[in-house]
Amino acid sequence: MSVTTNDGFDEVWREHGPTIWRAVYVYAGGRRDIADDAVAEAFARAMEQPNLIKNPVAYLYRLAFQAAAMERKRMTDLREPPEVAGPESDGYGADILDALRRLSPGQRAAIYLHYRVDLPVAEVAAAMGTSAAVVKVHLMRGRRKLASFLSEDSADD
Repeated sequence: MSVTTNDGFDEVWREHGPTIWRAVYVYAGGRRDIADDAVAEAFARAMEQPNLIKNPVAYLYRLAFQAAAMERKRMTDLREPPEVAGPESDGYGADILDALRRLSPGQRAAIYLHYRVDLPVAEVAAAMGTSAAVVKVHLMRGRRKLASFLSEDSADD
């Protein structure tokens, strides 16, 4: 999909905006405020130079993940308590969201994009602005940690 004018971003938003937002939401550990700001920032920055973008969806993912990472760092530096959404978010139960929050942001993003959005590893890498090898490592480590976290939770019950 190519975008040559800012009007083309309307279609990109309708088709991909909610999925980008959910991926950033998971990446941000359930921080709705960070997801909102990061996705808005990504679209605003992309709309500044629509003719220079070859793959707008991958570009928007990268910008949104970068903005979310910077915001998470800023929030950590300020030591603000996180405002985390409830377990109803995106159809996940509380146990899954809690387990996802315990992963690194990269692992959360890779797992969400690969398993929930159903993107192949190469597209996840493009969206995250990294290599396929890094995504594979995130997926492997994230799956192991999730299995461990979820088995701990079920043992506690």
